[in-house]
Amino acid sequence: MKKSLLSLLLALVLILAGCVNTKSDVAEEKASDGVTEGEKPVIEILSQSANEDDVNIVRDQLVKNGFDVKLNIQPDYGSFTAQKEAGNYDLAVSSWTTVTGNPDYAVRALFKSDGANSIMADEEIDNLIDKASTQTADEYQETYKELEQLLVLDRAYIAPLYISYKTQGINTEILNEDSVRLSKSRALAWEPIDFVDQSKRETDPFIVSQEISTLTSLDPIKGNDGSINQLNTNMYVRLVNLTDDDQITAEGSLSHNFAMAEGNSEYYFLLRDDINFAKIEDQQAVDTGERVGGDDVIFSLDRASNPDSVPDHRTYSLHEHIASTETVTDLAELDTPTIDGGTVREALEANLETGISELVEAKEEANNAEGKYQVVKLTTTEPFPQVLNYLAHQSAGIVSKKQVENINTYDVESFDINKDIPYGDQNTVTEGDQYDNHLYASGPYILSHKNDYEAVFRKNPAYMPGTENEAKISNVTVRFIADPDSALSALRNGEIHLNYVIPETKYSVVEDDPNLALQKMESNGVRYMLFNTKGREVAESEDLRKAVLYSINQDEFINYYQGNKIKAVSTVSPLVDTGNELVAAPAKVKEYLSSYQESKK
Repeated sequence: MKKSLLSLLLALVLILAGCVNTKSDVAEEKASDGVTEGEKPVIEILSQSANEDDVNIVRDQLVKNGFDVKLNIQPDYGSFTAQKEAGNYDLAVSSWTTVTGNPDYAVRALFKSDGANSIMADEEIDNLIDKASTQTADEYQETYKELEQLLVLDRAYIAPLYISYKTQGINTEILNEDSVRLSKSRALAWEPIDFVDQSKRETDPFIVSQEISTLTSLDPIKGNDGSINQLNTNMYVRLVNLTDDDQITAEGSLSHNFAMAEGNSEYYFLLRDDINFAKIEDQQAVDTGERVGGDDVIFSLDRASNPDSVPDHRTYSLHEHIASTETVTDLAELDTPTIDGGTVREALEANLETGISELVEAKEEANNAEGKYQVVKLTTTEPFPQVLNYLAHQSAGIVSKKQVENINTYDVESFDINKDIPYGDQNTVTEGDQYDNHLYASGPYILSHKNDYEAVFRKNPAYMPGTENEAKISNVTVRFIADPDSALSALRNGEIHLNYVIPETKYSVVEDDPNLALQKMESNGVRYMLFNTKGREVAESEDLRKAVLYSINQDEFINYYQGNKIKAVSTVSPLVDTGNELVAAPAKVKEYLSSYQESKK
């Protein structure tokens, strides 16, 4: 009863605030080319239909501040992209999630002149992005503050709306809630997850949902999307990992420890010797007997940093700062000073049971218990401390040099999609005539087989056996459920054990169910509006862009989403506390509109 009354009162407040209208107050026939009609500029907003609630709030805020608004609502991402590429918008509702936990990823591709997703060019912003990338976390705060000030508040290239939360729903009758991690950036880690009834580890699968059933690629450098990020994260070990709050750690990685040398360009990694690659035989995981070692690291990172290593390389921009990767065999090199004032050797030997007595070239010669280790050194093209975050991303997963070279015998330049079968092709793990699983997994799990309904993973029997990082549950099933409501229903019915994403409007459904638990934390996902930078009035007039910017009242979004959104200034906001703030200011809007109108005379 109390909850119902609270909801009614909240709805009344929102209606009075004027932020939940569902029909435009602007006539459909009004022009949408960014020119003025009378005294009012016309702003065309492009969006997917899934974001229509946000668009309605923005539209009403702009109308109240003296704009006419035309909505261009598209049913799906494909048609939205087509309209965006055609330039049919003044504002495009956009979103970005920084999946690597570092601010360089939050800005480089979006706002740098040569960025993969950038439609703007500003030399000052380019310089600030490059400057910040050379700095460590305790140095770059002021640089990102300056960048954000210029990008948003001074030049209004984007208009921020909010930061979202990251959530997942758990069936606590089946899963031990304390064993399930929720990470700000890292995809869900499966190996620590455990059943309430631990006797079921070998017999029952852990079942988790995923929306997309068609997998881009099981080759980690050939995909960076919702179809494979969770899967490849659990199939391939990396040199480092991210903690749940986005700190770099060696825990659960291929490295015992790592060190950054003075100058921020040389990085050293002390490799473990207790991980072998797994493969699939008769749909079960078996130990290949091949250790994961330095040659595999060098091969994996060389191909990650080479845009021509594979056809359709989709993650090169994350690794383009890698200049070289090599093994170190001279112990004297470990006397190199680190940025913390010690030596590389001291950093690499921290908390080791057995110190380093010898460095070996071949992975088969490593024996950590006897003090024989492999050390890999990575050098960047320029000082670039944030390379460590990119090494924690699934695209930096370590693949088997021997196996990938055995499979990828095609010529990259003449690759024929109709006949050449590359490593990681999803058809090779899909049930049917094409099934021929060639995967070698360095991580805690390996994909055995899939269909349109589900994918089945097996535990790698040679992944850190006997340690706390050994996977608890032997089998994982990823159930493909495209509809969020259907996924939530499956969670409530016990058909799945964990629902990876819970919509804001469904939080109470999970929280009110005694068999479920909701995990929730601030995410790195930011919703914002991108201004068109070509052929529109907003492209030419900073005053017009600022008038739009200062019309945005983020409090109304937070109220609409019942407190389940957070204020933002830019895509950097979840990662760096810049101290900047966007405050709605009708007086500023009036001033900027007046200046814009004056310039039109």
